[in-house]
Amino acid sequence: MLRPYTQIIRLEKPIGTFLLLWPTLMALWVAGEGHPEPGILLIFVLGVFIMRSAGCIINDFADRHYDGEVKRTRHRPLATGELSVHQALAFFIVLMILAVGLVLLLNRLTILLSVIAFSLAVMYPFMKRFTHFPQAVLGVAFGWSVPMAFAAQVEYLPLESWLLFVMTVCWTLAFDTEYAMVDREDDERIGIKSTALFFNDKAQWLIAVFQGIAIICLFLLGWVCRFSQIYYMIVSFSSISFAYQHYLIRKQEPDACFKAFLNNNYFGIGVFMALIVEYYLHPVVNTL
Repeated sequence: MLRPYTQIIRLEKPIGTFLLLWPTLMALWVAGEGHPEPGILLIFVLGVFIMRSAGCIINDFADRHYDGEVKRTRHRPLATGELSVHQALAFFIVLMILAVGLVLLLNRLTILLSVIAFSLAVMYPFMKRFTHFPQAVLGVAFGWSVPMAFAAQVEYLPLESWLLFVMTVCWTLAFDTEYAMVDREDDERIGIKSTALFFNDKAQWLIAVFQGIAIICLFLLGWVCRFSQIYYMIVSFSSISFAYQHYLIRKQEPDACFKAFLNNNYFGIGVFMALIVEYYLHPVVNTL
């Protein structure tokens, strides 16, 4: 009875939650200079899970007439009829009410920014009907957690917040293009738009461009925050995962592209660990 509900929020596939969580945690750690307020941290972690779950539901609602025709999505609950549209929308409304409740615990600026976040979450799934750049909309949706985190923590949006925002948008554009490459043939057949189709044979090169911009933003963040060399070393080491992804997608085979998409979790872990080391271990080493 509960299985269709856990399936529609991808409970067994947490990669989307992780990819949204990492930039959120990065923002909280930078905004809090390594010591984010525990209450705010808990609110954002819960918010990431709830909003990703709600996003999956509205995505399946938007794609309910298409998922049955795509190999990767044909077993989703709305496509198989295990959940009705009314059940899915009721679940979505419950999750959104919970998300609003969490946001109302934060300050006024964060509440105002959340209006954009909620709008993006609802709007994104429908963009693939109108533009070849739904991945860019998803990038902004994922990236919007960054200014919200800074607003909640310090009540203003410094340069660091926008560097992390641009980093997240570009990183998301890269990994969601890899994800779209998995369904390229099916999407073209049923009329779904994506960057994978628009970029065509230039997709791998443009993914590299977006990834390069993301790395530059992280280096600029280190410069603005006056981080030590160890931060740059760990970020550089984490970027090796990008090279591996390009090895995987070189033939643009669907299974390999999906593995490349999943590999982005390691980049997120690596960058977050760079911040952990910078804020916690580096000061200790300097005192020895």
